[in-house]
Amino acid sequence: MTDLSIVIPALNEAENLALLLPQVRDRLDALGIQYEVLVVDELANDATRQVVAQNGARLLTPDSRGYGGALRAGFEQAEGKYIITMDADLSHPPDILCDLWAERENAEVVIASRYVKGGQAHMPVSRLVLSLILNLLFSRGVGLTTRDMSSGYRLYAAPVIKRCAATNRNFDVLQELLVLILVEGHRVKEIPFQYRPRRHGSSHARVIKFGMAYLRTFGRLWRLRNSISSADYDWRAYNSWVLPQRYWQRQRYHHIVKMLAGQGRCLDVGCGSSRIVAALPPGSVALDILLRKLRFARRQWQENGQAAVQGSLLGLPLPSGTFLCVLCSQVIEHIPRAGVLDELDRVLAPGGTLILGTPDYGKWQWLVVEWLYGILLPQAYADEHITHYTRQELLDELVGRRGYTLEAQRYILQGELILRLRKPK
Repeated sequence: MTDLSIVIPALNEAENLALLLPQVRDRLDALGIQYEVLVVDELANDATRQVVAQNGARLLTPDSRGYGGALRAGFEQAEGKYIITMDADLSHPPDILCDLWAERENAEVVIASRYVKGGQAHMPVSRLVLSLILNLLFSRGVGLTTRDMSSGYRLYAAPVIKRCAATNRNFDVLQELLVLILVEGHRVKEIPFQYRPRRHGSSHARVIKFGMAYLRTFGRLWRLRNSISSADYDWRAYNSWVLPQRYWQRQRYHHIVKMLAGQGRCLDVGCGSSRIVAALPPGSVALDILLRKLRFARRQWQENGQAAVQGSLLGLPLPSGTFLCVLCSQVIEHIPRAGVLDELDRVLAPGGTLILGTPDYGKWQWLVVEWLYGILLPQAYADEHITHYTRQELLDELVGRRGYTLEAQRYILQGELILRLRKPK
């Protein structure tokens, strides 16, 4: 099986490819791996075809034009377990191929970055300033820590990038790919490299044309990053620039962590990417139906001796009476009513603690908050609430019918209800 595919988008770069391809082959031969080199050129001339053939590479002709189309064609045809993309103009030194390969198991995307410690960008001042502004706008605007989102010198895990449904045609596909990958909870790492101007020819980027495309892409990616589809939605909400959301997340964390103290091994049902996962006792289990949420949360549960399980509250894939504590915060309002409380009760051991959080639709304060929430953050959770509970309804079911004891009760702005109940022995 091919270990590595090199994908090189080009536009009649015969002079540069004649210098680049032998260097690429030398570096990869030294690694002792199985590899292939794919040159993607929508307008390849005879000189380009000859250079590609002489260096044992494969020439691809994409179905659609533009840098984004070239990358998609390369990803589709690549046979390697990993894929490295690099420019044909010698601005991406082949020496960095070995550094990218060495980091392949530490992240699903490894970026050769000009703007991390040790990296440099040797380019005209005007172009450097535009590049820095672009990267600052995207990284801060869509809530990323990546410093060089516009670097096309990257290593991807092939299964991850092949599932990535990017649509942009131009260089803004680089930002699109990165956000789509992060939304799925995958890891991104940057390593330094020194960018140098192309050896022959001129850049194919056009500031005005691509600037408008970048603005449209920014708006779309901003909405995606700030929607519940994003794997790290709950984690980022803790430090949200929307102060009511920030307050809400921190209050929830504060109340639940206090209720968890001393409760023993816990099951967190619908954990999402909440920071509460890091506060669970050792041996606890974080469960969510969305794999992307668990991918992101792994940085917490792996470090704290916890486990993660993909599953649904409608049928928890766990034995009965397993946990001394079951936490279910902001979940039951998102799913149909039937059987939900039965499943929580089933996996909770006799005498165990149930911590249950949900909006109290019997409170006018919550109805106002939900209305405001829909205005401020229309892409967030408000429209996802399909089942409306009240405090009295929950107490009638859990205390009145099942015999639980109410031990503690907290409200956040008299709207979100958090209960701690004890199951009868």
